[in-house]
Amino acid sequence: MFSKLRTDFPLFTHQKDLIYLDNAATTHKPQQVIDAVSNFYAKGYAPVYRSMYTGAEKATQLYEEARATVADFIQADRDEIAFTKGTTESINLVAAALEDYFVPGDEIVLSELEHHANLVPWQQLALKKNLILRFIPVDKNAVLVLDNLATIITPKTKLVAITHCSNVTGIFTNLEPIIKRAREVNALVLVDAAQSVAHRKLDVKTLDIDFLVFSGHKLFAPTGIGVLYAHIRTHALLKPYQTGGAMVYSVGYEHASWRQFPTMFEAGTPPITSALGLAEAVRYIQKNIDFDRLEQHEKSLGAFVLREFSSLPNIQIVGDPVLIAQSGHCISFTVNKWHPHDLAAYLDTHNIAVRAGHHCAQPLHNKLGLFGSVRISFSFYTTLQEVEKVVKILKALSL
Repeated sequence: MFSKLRTDFPLFTHQKDLIYLDNAATTHKPQQVIDAVSNFYAKGYAPVYRSMYTGAEKATQLYEEARATVADFIQADRDEIAFTKGTTESINLVAAALEDYFVPGDEIVLSELEHHANLVPWQQLALKKNLILRFIPVDKNAVLVLDNLATIITPKTKLVAITHCSNVTGIFTNLEPIIKRAREVNALVLVDAAQSVAHRKLDVKTLDIDFLVFSGHKLFAPTGIGVLYAHIRTHALLKPYQTGGAMVYSVGYEHASWRQFPTMFEAGTPPITSALGLAEAVRYIQKNIDFDRLEQHEKSLGAFVLREFSSLPNIQIVGDPVLIAQSGHCISFTVNKWHPHDLAAYLDTHNIAVRAGHHCAQPLHNKLGLFGSVRISFSFYTTLQEVEKVVKILKALSL
């Protein structure tokens, strides 16, 4: 379905035998993104905002156009988008920027699915401010239990921070009842879209959320660039995350004042080139990827894996296979008598790249009684032939 697009990715030309199934960790880059980055460095590199010459003004224009491109991609307004280093920094930024919003005894609600990036920052803020963390639980199949939201998200809840898609199971979160309950108690809502942005069309206005975060490198863009969407209604609540050049409005020896969002959160020289790469990746997706067709492609790959694994008693799927099949782009599993790291190393001898370990979701693995798992994750450039080869090797090991 998308096989012709593989030729846009130089890595698959240089490593013709590579079967890359670690897309939930990071994605490869099309030539168009590589060209956008190299052309800016070679032909137009300059700082943004502060220098009064033609090159710098052009760089500033490109940087702000990149912001507008990303905003349009998720149906946001340009002034609601701040560039960061990635999802992790975006969440840490919100936690630090909202510190004064919380008082001792306030509650923050997370889920038991969360990646460490959407757990540890809130955990540390709770320790610092004497806050209470509460968790939406998962059942034995790593599925969120939403029956008791009214007792978990209470009038004491000031923020709900939730993943849009588990990076372990690949199951998408049913956000609607969570957001609805948060709105009933006037709690802010942050959605971690790191695992969903490359697989589903996002619309922050329809979601009716306050914050959304994701990383560029999972969206075929360079590393070192991330996105924080913050609804305009939240801007007055936020204090600076870092201070220094560019984010200031006025500075004296003993005082300073700040610019408004988003400039307030882009202290110093921002990741200009990576932002341009992200914008080019977004344009590449908008030109080449129909998300409905992508969903069907990934579901077909996932369905094949789940069907083949179901006949192998030595392979256990992490999560509910029925719900995993509804997304299809990410499957974690264990194989009896094989440590996940050993299995990943063995697959590497066949030039198959997978992820092994707890995938930065150690509490979830602990709850499920697992010390780790192996994860395979797909993208539009993943082919059925590649997946068939992986399944054949795993079937031979597990029989």
